Amino acid sequence: MKAIPVRSSADFRDFLDLPLRLHPRDRYVPMPAPVVARQRRAARLFLVRDARGRTVGRISTHRDAAFDAKAGPRQLFGHAEFIEDDEVFAALLQPVLAAADGRALFGPVALLPNQTGGVITSGFEHRGFVDSAWNPAYYPAFYERHGFTRRFEGDTWIVDVPGSASDFHFDDARMAAEGLVIRHGSRRGFRAQLPILREMLNASFAQLGYYTDISAGQLAEQTDGLAYLLDEGLLLWLEKAGRPVAFVIAVPDVSEFFMRTGGRLGLVSQLRLLVTRARHRRDAVLVVKGTVPEEQGRGYATLLARNVHRHLETSGYRFLRSTFVERDNGASAASYRRAGGRPLHGYTFYERGAA
Repeated sequence: MKAIPVRSSADFRDFLDLPLRLHPRDRYVPMPAPVVARQRRAARLFLVRDARGRTVGRISTHRDAAFDAKAGPRQLFGHAEFIEDDEVFAALLQPVLAAADGRALFGPVALLPNQTGGVITSGFEHRGFVDSAWNPAYYPAFYERHGFTRRFEGDTWIVDVPGSASDFHFDDARMAAEGLVIRHGSRRGFRAQLPILREMLNASFAQLGYYTDISAGQLAEQTDGLAYLLDEGLLLWLEKAGRPVAFVIAVPDVSEFFMRTGGRLGLVSQLRLLVTRARHRRDAVLVVKGTVPEEQGRGYATLLARNVHRHLETSGYRFLRSTFVERDNGASAASYRRAGGRPLHGYTFYERGAA
């Protein structure tokens, strides 16, 4: 049994379809097919098939110079999905090891940890959501049995929205005294606002071991299509004397739509999502939040959290989910605890030393 490259359109369909066959449709949220197609430009895709020709595993391999500069030389892999079979898992590792040329292996990432990837290690009974992973309970054991160790362990979080805004306290007299102004995202002006968000994002996350600076092009790709789904009350940033210093980006949770369509986003599906976007405002996903280093500890994240939760409450949202937060990042998790939140999924990436 060995991994073979994805070459044909039929191979690519098999690559997209495998997790839809393996995983419960009410828990696994597929990555949109157009996103996988874009990532294919930077990564090599592989399939493993059994003796009957059925696809039983998939994986991708790539490298990233910025991640190498941050974490040391690594062979990255992603899109790893597989049946519960050690021979299949070993076959998936073949192209990764062949590409590694002695580098340590790190993943699964698509294409970087600050984009998406990871493996959940608990909370398997809870559904996944956009920009986060879901996998069956046997995945962690396979990685660890094959010599991988956990890196950047964390948790996703969930908060019950009703009543949560009252848990965030900020003295409004400080607004005028410190020259603070809250700005809101705009569907019409979204592209023009991306450079403001990118500057804060890179500054806020620079100290994290897995994070690499995101370029203007990468951010444009990651947020492609977000403008027409944007709830303008969920994208906020704070200016202090005219300078952006803190931000939060949350989006309506369209996970169930992706579950129904299997991640296929043809023109008809996109139009249907646009027309029905109001139906997807029951839950939200907090994608990222941060404060520039020199302004951390001043309560500015609390101020933005209060405004986001007020909007969630008045708009009738039920739950706010958060993408993974490292367990070493207590300050970021504190806002969820303050609002009565609880960890949803344990989360990790995996690394295996030089071959």
